[in-house]
Amino acid sequence: MSEPISHDSAHENPSAASGERQGRSTSAEQRSADAEMARVLHTEPIRMALDPSGAAIAHWKHDPLHDVVEPMSDHVIMAYNGRVQHVERRSGKSLSKGTFRPGAVIIIPEGSSSRWDIPKPVDVVQLYLPTTTLARVAREADATTVVDLRERTGHPDPVTSRLLLSAADGLEGNSALDTLFRHQLIDLLATRLLAAHTASPTAFQPIIGGLSPNVLLRAIERLRSDSDADVSLAALASDAGLSRSHFCRAFKESTGLSPHAWLRQYRLEQAMNMLRDTDTSIVSVAAELGYASQTAFAAAFRRLTGETPTDWRRGAR
Repeated sequence: MSEPISHDSAHENPSAASGERQGRSTSAEQRSADAEMARVLHTEPIRMALDPSGAAIAHWKHDPLHDVVEPMSDHVIMAYNGRVQHVERRSGKSLSKGTFRPGAVIIIPEGSSSRWDIPKPVDVVQLYLPTTTLARVAREADATTVVDLRERTGHPDPVTSRLLLSAADGLEGNSALDTLFRHQLIDLLATRLLAAHTASPTAFQPIIGGLSPNVLLRAIERLRSDSDADVSLAALASDAGLSRSHFCRAFKESTGLSPHAWLRQYRLEQAMNMLRDTDTSIVSVAAELGYASQTAFAAAFRRLTGETPTDWRRGAR
């Protein structure tokens, strides 16, 4: 991740973020997931991104682990990104053996406890998913079954792994873009978990047709707003009178892009116009478009165009 983010603003202290989430724990007997991970891993995450819903995404690198992970108030989903190794996970008298490798996921359902024996260092990106978020996504899918996540120990799932690992590269240092990206990613991961990692997988009905012209226009006007308008996924969906997941799919059906991709493309076009048609400094362009720094803007611009803003401006004139 580019910069640690907390509630859409820079957060320089991951341990403070853990303290904030621990204070929102739903049970006196269960820590928030990041607080329990910090306890058992004896370290802090490299990066953490918090979401107002209570969800969080964290990137950890830690030493071998031989300890008990106590019950947590969140579901924990991990995408492994390190060397191949064999691990053991013991819950009561039940012993599970698994292989950690790229493309594998680990799932610890809310409230469960197990002893882990992991012999080598670990590099993982973790999602802390509140039960309320998973239940909301299930309701939006009209799921009638009980949401019951399965425990997974190095389970092959390249789709979930790829989605979660993308969080390490997706944040751009732009509050509006990062918020929208995080909301979409969390909902998409919750959808994937319901479809692939529950006792009774949820069948999702495809969305047929896009947004009506008036609803699409309102959504685009909100996304294009230069004011402090709320461009969160929740606000966009509420304006449209739809659930978040329904809105995302209908918006993509109408435009060919997700809301996050549309806004990122729009910001890129704004940047190009300013670089080509004005003498505004690059640091001022970055600030006007909402980037936390010139460095964050330059990195995002280069990812999309292959050039730095300075080189692109030189070639466009």
